[in-house]
Amino acid sequence: MADKLSPQARSKVMGRVKSKNTGPEVLVRRIVHRLGFRFRLHGKDLPGRPDLVFRRRRKVIFVHGCFWHRHHCGRATTPRTNVEFWERKFSQNIARDNAALEALDVMGWSTLVIWECQTKDETQLARYLDTFLESVSANRNRAEIPLPLIL
Repeated sequence: MADKLSPQARSKVMGRVKSKNTGPEVLVRRIVHRLGFRFRLHGKDLPGRPDLVFRRRRKVIFVHGCFWHRHHCGRATTPRTNVEFWERKFSQNIARDNAALEALDVMGWSTLVIWECQTKDETQLARYLDTFLESVSANRNRAEIPLPLIL
């Protein structure tokens, strides 16, 4: 199937896709702030530039879009045009995400990945965020919100 937009129009549309301050990210920030936690944004000195950084706690949170980071919730569709490009793009994104999580783990940081689809139930999300941020973990860990929370 051919793209309905010209290459210039498609480029303009794709150029407007935000990588920072997305709706789900702002929602997570608002919940964390309401819980009383303070954080820094987009840690430039940390692998993967985490969305929220809690330095004293040595914890970071990534808020991933299901489409771009390939969550298995059904929102991770593959465009029908230029399939090779998209498959390469998505596999690079996944590899980059995994490398960042591994590097943070080696550096002693605990990580939490929140998927866009998991931001629908604010009450449950707030409970899980509070648990993750309050926990004092002797061992470093990676966390994801359990699957039943996905709506």
